[in-house]
Amino acid sequence: MINLDTKENTPAKDDPIAITILGALAGATSLSFKDIAVKIADARRRPKDKPDLWRRYLTAVKQQAVFLARQGRIEIVRKGEVADPNDFKGIVRLRLPQDPSKTEAKPKPGSS
Repeated sequence: MINLDTKENTPAKDDPIAITILGALAGATSLSFKDIAVKIADARRRPKDKPDLWRRYLTAVKQQAVFLARQGRIEIVRKGEVADPNDFKGIVRLRLPQDPSKTEAKPKPGSS
């Protein structure tokens, strides 16, 4: 029988794709899904691979980005606003969480 109490205090290992996402975002302001997929493809490229090898990793990058965003470890940004990781569409970028005390509160258009 497995004792669940011992596993409760140990953090789970991150997926290699998640580690790559976090590492890539540590050195950049924000990146797209494609940017990260290209980095992964370049690291794993073989001489016979086609130039669009990055497409193979795009779905995994999206899935891991949503997982990390749900945990609060990254933010998914659309049109400058943080998007809900469970419901977003369109062109988005990934970034590390921003400290809300450092960002200025921008007034919404049409409000005085």
